[in-house]
Amino acid sequence: MEETYQIVESAIDYAFQGKFVLGFYEYLKSSKTKRCDVQEFIKSQTAKNIQDLILQLEDYLKGGDKQLREAYGHIPKPQARKIKNYLSGILEDALRYSNDRKPGRRKKQSK
Repeated sequence: MEETYQIVESAIDYAFQGKFVLGFYEYLKSSKTKRCDVQEFIKSQTAKNIQDLILQLEDYLKGGDKQLREAYGHIPKPQARKIKNYLSGILEDALRYSNDRKPGRRKKQSK
């Protein structure tokens, strides 16, 4: 699971460079991540940091205070919007994967 955190952190760094490299849902599916691990990720500090970045970018897009304009002023607003949507997508993918992996009844196989 540590690898997942590193991949997400790298994806965040790449996003601020204008490169959107991680399809998080597909990554979770291909690595056969367990539901409990995804739920741990959702509650993790990394997910909280992503949420904070999303909120900061939303505030910046609305005009923001001086500190936000200094922090994100080098990023054009259309790019900031793309980054915000991308980061939101990572969290949404984690939630969707967690929901998709809920234990349920197995379908009976017909003879």
